[in-house]
Amino acid sequence: MRIAMIGLGKMGGNMVRRLRRGGIEIVGFNRSRAIVDQLAEEFGMMAANSVSDAVSKLPFPRIVWLMLPSGEPTEQQIINLAPLLEKGDIIVDGGNSNYHDSQRRGAWLAGQGIGFIDVGTSGGIWGMDNGYCLMAGGSEEAVQKLIPVLQVLAPAQDRGWAHVGPIGAGHFTKMIHNGIEYGMMQALAEGLELLRGKQEFELDLAQITELWRHSSVVRSWLLDLTAEALTHDQQLADIAPFVSDSGEGRWTVIESIDQGVAAPVLSLALQMRFNSQSQTGYGYRLLATMRNAFGGHAMKKEEHAS
Repeated sequence: MRIAMIGLGKMGGNMVRRLRRGGIEIVGFNRSRAIVDQLAEEFGMMAANSVSDAVSKLPFPRIVWLMLPSGEPTEQQIINLAPLLEKGDIIVDGGNSNYHDSQRRGAWLAGQGIGFIDVGTSGGIWGMDNGYCLMAGGSEEAVQKLIPVLQVLAPAQDRGWAHVGPIGAGHFTKMIHNGIEYGMMQALAEGLELLRGKQEFELDLAQITELWRHSSVVRSWLLDLTAEALTHDQQLADIAPFVSDSGEGRWTVIESIDQGVAAPVLSLALQMRFNSQSQTGYGYRLLATMRNAFGGHAMKKEEHAS
């Protein structure tokens, strides 16, 4: 099987590596040529000089997977890509797009006979080795054609991926996933800051988080990553207490308002990220550290007076 991958950043590049290891042929294109050449040399990816060149190297029906920033970059790429495709071809958006945009794009492409699948993708920078959790939205016919790719990207052929519903369902499911993620991270950060604040006990946070990893009710991958980070540096003095949000947390809170469903934990977790941008605190340093640990998100370094 051969597909095109457009966008070879942290996630896209690692997905190419995993797919090639699993025997899927990849035609790859990225605006920066260096990563294209690197993946071609190291993993046997077929290098493309442009999006149209990538499409020309695909068998019918052609499948083009986009791993681009949400919003305008994805929008423009789909608009430019559509004229290069024919009836029966499929576009896959594996980025963190708003599900409303995915529904609109799917309807527009359907009018031209082009299939569309929105795949919510979780796993961060660890997905290459551990596999990705993939939430696919689209028609049964389109998703069936993508199953060999999903099975290679997932932790195993029979788990870690699912066809969760029609177009939009994949990105909607991932949006809620990220909202929950915000809440879990906030709870860990607040709890650990309370532990650190009890100075009379001189608690070792690296010891405690490692302890919790084994048979406790709060054990999780986020806890694993936090424990690992604290093993190297408990003070986090060089990490600025600034926590960005990727947008999906905001969309989740808006969805709760639209549905009239109370989501106080998810809402407050989002508000605390906003608050971090004007406050200082150990908990915010922890949140920034967690985001970097699972997703490779950039951290601001603290500026110390000389």
